[in-house]
Amino acid sequence: MIKQAIIPLAGLGTRLLPLTSVFPKELLPINGKPSLEYIIQECIDAGIKEIIFIISKKKMMIKNYFYNDNFYKNLIKRKKDLRIIAEYKKILKYKKMIKFVYQNNPKGTGDAVLKTKKLIKDKYFLMLLPDDLIIKKNCSKSMIKTHKKYKASIMASMTVNKKNVSRWGIYKLNKKLNKNNYEIKGVVEKPSVKNAPSNKAVIGRYILPKSIFLKLKDTKPSKNGEIHITDAIQSLIDDNEKFIAHNFFGKYLDCGTMNGYINSTKVISKLWSYVWLEQVMLV
Repeated sequence: MIKQAIIPLAGLGTRLLPLTSVFPKELLPINGKPSLEYIIQECIDAGIKEIIFIISKKKMMIKNYFYNDNFYKNLIKRKKDLRIIAEYKKILKYKKMIKFVYQNNPKGTGDAVLKTKKLIKDKYFLMLLPDDLIIKKNCSKSMIKTHKKYKASIMASMTVNKKNVSRWGIYKLNKKLNKNNYEIKGVVEKPSVKNAPSNKAVIGRYILPKSIFLKLKDTKPSKNGEIHITDAIQSLIDDNEKFIAHNFFGKYLDCGTMNGYINSTKVISKLWSYVWLEQVMLV
């Protein structure tokens, strides 16, 4: 079983400026709680026991969010508010699961993953990119189930409009395994409509083999100085490591751009309004 997850959080978040000039994008609130908490809860519901955050010294606010015990203790001592007590208990539960490693120079997702090498124990681990929220259905849980069936590495996939393929990393597919799973031949970054090998886009959920660390170590940085995780994945595929593109059932939300963040807030707020209304009607 997959028991460990890593979440790269060291990115600068420039697409969400000016908000991220003082505040980590992963702590920006969506319907009353940081977007990062939705990712953590996805991990917990999928059976993950340990989460490794990759942060930078510039984003220590993320660590402080989970290590603010004195604030909560003093507040609860003065005012025994049940909501505050519940929040503190939730934070304590999260804190027990979380470990931190540091990526102080932004050298790409591949470099961020490499920082976790000494902490990964099992043959496979889960990686979640925090810009991508998936609600209504647990994508990670579905991927772990698929991994268990095929004994392979898994990457989340979403069907996109062919006119929009140039916005995404697009899968080059080898063969269809069933309705929702395809064997991957490769990934093409932001192809033109004419040259796109499919309309199946890469979404930020991965089950990766521990062997990827050796590939990352040998991966040369791109022109912008970043180490790309897709280069290491392609190298593994070339060495006959089986990777499967898994079409998930949840609703995808982009939290990495200003328009996406605003839309995510609207969608989740509306969803929770419906849930609240249903509960009221049942009383």
